[in-house]
This record gives sequence, structure tokens and C-alpha cells, in this order.
Amino acid sequence: MTITIHDCKLIELPRKYDRRGSLTPISNHQEIPFDIIRTYYLYDVPGGESRGGHAHRELQQLMVSVMGAFDVILDDGQEKKIVRLDRAYFGLYIPKLIWRELVNFSSGANCLVLASMPYDEMEYIRSYDEFQMLKRD
Repeated sequence: MTITIHDCKLIELPRKYDRRGSLTPISNHQEIPFDIIRTYYLYDVPGGESRGGHAHRELQQLMVSVMGAFDVILDDGQEKKIVRLDRAYFGLYIPKLIWRELVNFSSGANCLVLASMPYDEMEYIRSYDEFQMLKRD
């Protein structure tokens, strides 16, 4: 089965709201289709800078803009699309073998990433040429 940008999904996360504010719970295999093994976040990204610029061999991710906004450029080697993340109750599911780049960070933006695997440098595909070769196989 070939994985494409159409396998990436914007997921509306549950919101619990009362006069004290909002809360969004995220649970393994409920809101997202994988177990959360690692969590990290990106912040203090200077204006004009980008993050990402890679794909993963097996890792799945959910990205959430918990503050501010940014764009995610998704690329499957054939098609590209841009998804704007600007609400804390929407997450972008990105399966394996999708090239991603995060751009256009607003001032003070924070990106929360929930990942299906621990960090492993061998899991990253950092060369776009290598990515395209893997997608053709």
C-alpha cells in the first residue's frame, strides 16, 4: 500500500470547556491511531525559519499548535499540500513516509508533537533524493 498525503488527517480533538477554561485530552488509540511513546515541542522559532525538512521510515506523529500558528507542508513524492495549524483542538496526523516541513511560524507559536516511537536518528530520512527513491520502491 502506497502512503500519500491523503492519509494525513486533520483530527478534531475533544474539548472540555467551562468558565475556568478549556482542556483537551489525547489518549492512545482513541483520538489518534497509535500509542504515544515520545512527546516534544518546538518553540521560540525565529521569524522566517523552518523546521522539519525530513520524513520518517516507520514513525507516526500528531502535531498540534498549542499556541500561535504555523503551516505544515506535506509531500508524498507526487503531491504536496499545506495545512495551517492554528487551534489547540486540532491535530495533524502524519503517517510514515511523508516528507514534512513546518513554516510560517507566528510570534510565540508552540508546536506539540506526539510520536509513536522513541528518538532514533536511523529512523529519519533527511535527504529528499533518498525519500523519493524509497517512495518509488
